[in-house]
Amino acid sequence: MWDPLQYAHFRDARKRPFFELLARVPASAPALVADLGCGTGDLTLTLAERWPGSRVLGVDSSEAMVSEALRRPAPERVRFELADLARWAPSAPLDVLVSNAALHWLPDHAALLSRLVGLIAPGGVLAFQVPANFEEPSHRLIDEVRALPRFAPALASVRRGHAESLAFYEAHLSALGLAVDAWETAYLHVLPGEDAVLQWLLGTTLRPVLLALGPSEGEAFLDTLRPLLRQAYPAASHGTPFLFRRRFVVALRPSAS
Repeated sequence: MWDPLQYAHFRDARKRPFFELLARVPASAPALVADLGCGTGDLTLTLAERWPGSRVLGVDSSEAMVSEALRRPAPERVRFELADLARWAPSAPLDVLVSNAALHWLPDHAALLSRLVGLIAPGGVLAFQVPANFEEPSHRLIDEVRALPRFAPALASVRRGHAESLAFYEAHLSALGLAVDAWETAYLHVLPGEDAVLQWLLGTTLRPVLLALGPSEGEAFLDTLRPLLRQAYPAASHGTPFLFRRRFVVALRPSAS
């Protein structure tokens, strides 16, 4: 489903939240680190640079993304694998589990949090970032076009991304005994190029939609969506301003007594 080249169009903007998340992770020398939803692996390699004594696992459910990651030169202590993010489990408890813009594709975040915490060693850290732009015009317009009679039947079973509130994540992780640091950031990206917001969405949100529709109906979907996005996000001479919200959580599991 995923296209590494399309995703990379706005790579600098997409990777900034990863480093802002990582800056709040209180781990000095973790033995085992995992990047859940590693994509093309370039950010996974920065985990190995930050913690030079760690074994690092990059996990993604996209064969295309993992294939791209495996092409990157990497030290032997870095490994990439293809797996279902909802089911994957490491061979040993993790000291740090990082996930950047991936968990919003998975359902039932209450159960998900319990499962992820179960993968972490005592004293370990769960750190994740999820998009929280689902009520903004970009995503509401996609939903409007999805609901049109021409497209709705083919898209009825196609999962939408979703994020819970910060209060939800704090409450569930605190109930599991973790100390939680949670925050939200709104980025105002100024995107270059023609139909810039559409190009951004083609790298992420629109991927499962277009896969379900196929080439011909997919083009019809984009032809319907394109003018709506142009109206909602008018281009300026220096680029197209695009507000994008993200939620961040860093949760520390207590050390064993």
